[in-house]
Amino acid sequence: MTASQPAPTLAGRPSPPDPVGEPPRRSGKPYGEWLIAAILLLPNLVLLVVFTYRPLLDNIRLSFTDWNISSPYADYIGFKNYVTWWHDPNSHQVLKNTVIFTIATVALSMVLGLALALLLDQKLRGRNLVRSVIFAPFVISGAAIGIAFQFVFDPNFGLVHDLGYRMGLTVPNFYQRPGWALFMVTATYVWKNLGYTFVIYLAALQGRRADLDEAAEIDGASAWRRFYKVLLPQLRPTTFFLSITVLLNSVQVFDIINVMTRGGPQGYSTSTMVYQVYQETFVNSRAGYGATIATILFLILLVVTVIQVRVMDRGMKNV
Repeated sequence: MTASQPAPTLAGRPSPPDPVGEPPRRSGKPYGEWLIAAILLLPNLVLLVVFTYRPLLDNIRLSFTDWNISSPYADYIGFKNYVTWWHDPNSHQVLKNTVIFTIATVALSMVLGLALALLLDQKLRGRNLVRSVIFAPFVISGAAIGIAFQFVFDPNFGLVHDLGYRMGLTVPNFYQRPGWALFMVTATYVWKNLGYTFVIYLAALQGRRADLDEAAEIDGASAWRRFYKVLLPQLRPTTFFLSITVLLNSVQVFDIINVMTRGGPQGYSTSTMVYQVYQETFVNSRAGYGATIATILFLILLVVTVIQVRVMDRGMKNV
């Protein structure tokens, strides 16, 4: 047998040829990879520290002071701002408004977004145009949306009152009744941000496993059972992502409230905690007290986010 002929194996077949050259050497200390990672991450870390974490720590520090925003000095007063906020009845009203507004906007945005995504995931004529129309309000300025919807809910010549008059219904004055004013702001915000949840759910639906739905249909499962037992578990990561992002966006709404109601009517009927931060800091010149409200809102959101993550982890383990 010559050297050019491969040696036969026990099964009578030739063995694979021997590797040519020396095997590649691997360094036990990949400093180069760590250096590249550090170079890529360092700019983002610097931006986070400068524009996120440092302002957060400064805000917490200012929450323990009595500071007029125009003054160069801040007097340390301890927890007095927190005690004042807790005993202020307006703060309870603002907190209640924030909870109602956030729960309503998150629930409606996600439910309606999923319903529209399920509808427009079908093969319908003109669905691309309808998708664009639904998403368009999301990219429009909130202030512009607020101005437009001022005319929609206007008590004299607004679209809602005109439709109610034609149908023989009594439409309330949204700008004078506190409960209806909060409903007006909530409906406006949901209409503006519905396109966001719609697009995210639509992308998730187009990436789902169709074979699971087909198998459930072959087994005789009803449409509701296929939706509840097959589709929703596949959408759980998307739902978790949307629940956090929509929640964070909802509690930070300012422009629509400022344009449509300025926190009223009748005091704090539509004021949320973010709007109260603006009111106390820049209108009432109580920057220390405004920092206290911002810190309380941060702690509330931190607790809610931790709960959401834990619930999601348990749900994923049960899948």
